[in-house]
Amino acid sequence: MNQMTPPPKVEIIPSSAPFSEAQRSWLNGFFAGLLSDAPAPLSAEQGAAVMPEEDDGTPWHDQTMPIADRMKLAEGRPMRRKMMAAMAQQDCGQCGYNCNDYAEAIAGHTEPRLNLCVPGGKETARMLKALNEEMEKSPGTGAAPAAATPAVGKPVVEAADPSTLGRSRDNPAPAIFLDRRLLNGKGSEKETWHVDFDLSGCGLDYVVGDSFGIFASNDLGHVDQIIALLGASHNTEVRGKTLRDVLRYDVSLAPAPDSLFELISYLTGGAHRAKARALAQGEDPDGDATTLDVMAALQKFSHVRPHPEAFIEALEPLQPRLYSISSSHNATPGKLSLTIDVVRYVVGKRKRHGLASSFLADRIQPGDELKVYVQKAHGFALPDDPNIPIIMVGPGTGIAPFRAFLHDRKATRAPGRNWLFFGHQRSASDFFYADELNAMKSEGFLTRLSLAWSRDSGEKFYVQDRMREVGRDVWTWLADGAHVYICGDAKRMAKDVERALVDIVAQYGARSTDEAVSFVGDLKKKGRFQLDVY
Repeated sequence: MNQMTPPPKVEIIPSSAPFSEAQRSWLNGFFAGLLSDAPAPLSAEQGAAVMPEEDDGTPWHDQTMPIADRMKLAEGRPMRRKMMAAMAQQDCGQCGYNCNDYAEAIAGHTEPRLNLCVPGGKETARMLKALNEEMEKSPGTGAAPAAATPAVGKPVVEAADPSTLGRSRDNPAPAIFLDRRLLNGKGSEKETWHVDFDLSGCGLDYVVGDSFGIFASNDLGHVDQIIALLGASHNTEVRGKTLRDVLRYDVSLAPAPDSLFELISYLTGGAHRAKARALAQGEDPDGDATTLDVMAALQKFSHVRPHPEAFIEALEPLQPRLYSISSSHNATPGKLSLTIDVVRYVVGKRKRHGLASSFLADRIQPGDELKVYVQKAHGFALPDDPNIPIIMVGPGTGIAPFRAFLHDRKATRAPGRNWLFFGHQRSASDFFYADELNAMKSEGFLTRLSLAWSRDSGEKFYVQDRMREVGRDVWTWLADGAHVYICGDAKRMAKDVERALVDIVAQYGARSTDEAVSFVGDLKKKGRFQLDVY
């Protein structure tokens, strides 16, 4: 057997270049390999491909911007920046990173999983897959790998560090479900629960502003219906477990991933195959792609029955879900609370539900144990100085972190003023934590409580409308150094509230619109305007 001649040791990248030693070593090795195969010198374009590129920040870091627009802004940027633009831009931490760090990890070959961005869904996963393939074809476009690159989709599993128990999605802790109580009154169109957990056994703590990760299981009835569609037995062994257990605890059943349609395309022919291939490529041949979860996909191609093992391999892993914490460890040590809306809807004649919300509302029972973790907040926290006033805008379940803020400030006797804007559909049925908030208001701890109800009268009235109504006072608080917080819907509410804030600054701060926009932008840079949106 002939032995390969190692590439010559060359020093194309000198020690004076602005790289770490690991990066310089990798680049020199990369060029040495090219030189050993092709004596011709690299062109300027080829050399530029591996050199770090300057960029002017991340103008696409906006949760409301469509992915196509974000990718356009990232054109010509380094691969790590393109990958960041593909993320959902929420910095929610559900992937175990923030958006920038997840992109850096993929581009740097330290994170092989391309499907961790839950809010970005299929469009983010597809874009990351395409970018990763581009990077593999042109190795120099990515960051220098620190070590050998693991195979995509097969992350390296390391022993869990006991000191990090419950501190990341990769090392969850056991918690006990205590109870739940419905927050809506009679006549509400919503279903919102206050949920409590006992953390005393696992010793997990948190700070207000953090999020709580829940590992929910799929509904058993749903699982059994899928097994029936496969024509398989519950006890079929897959991955060393029963098929039923794998479907219940290990894989996602919504939405149907591209890989499932690809598998189906191999098992059928003609028009059915063309349709499955189109769906696998992100197309929508029948106009129903957005409604196709795993069960619906099997029903759509009911003549196809994949082997259970191949079927499981085609599904995505079950991801944890994150919720804003609505309690304070300082106020109730060892206990943690969430405020959740249950997702229920109907497609055709079939009732569907959100995985984690229905798990917490229906399936888990008091005393049951579940896997959880605390996701540290990224730029969403109370001011370091307890004297600073705070303005909180959180309609619906957006009240969750602000209930936590208020309980924490009360427990720590923070002297700063507190102003909460809360809104929902109807005051009679959707005023969450009304007794708590009114009590805080009566005792003077909650300085101001401003409410907005969108269905109490003929004209819809939202929190941003209430803000404009009391705009002069909002400006006064801002002039006094107040920090502003928003929690809730990213695409509509958060944008509308920010626009109202700009209008208030312009009107009462005697500024032009451009100056007001700049003022609000400066609040963000200084950490005085923080968002927890989804």
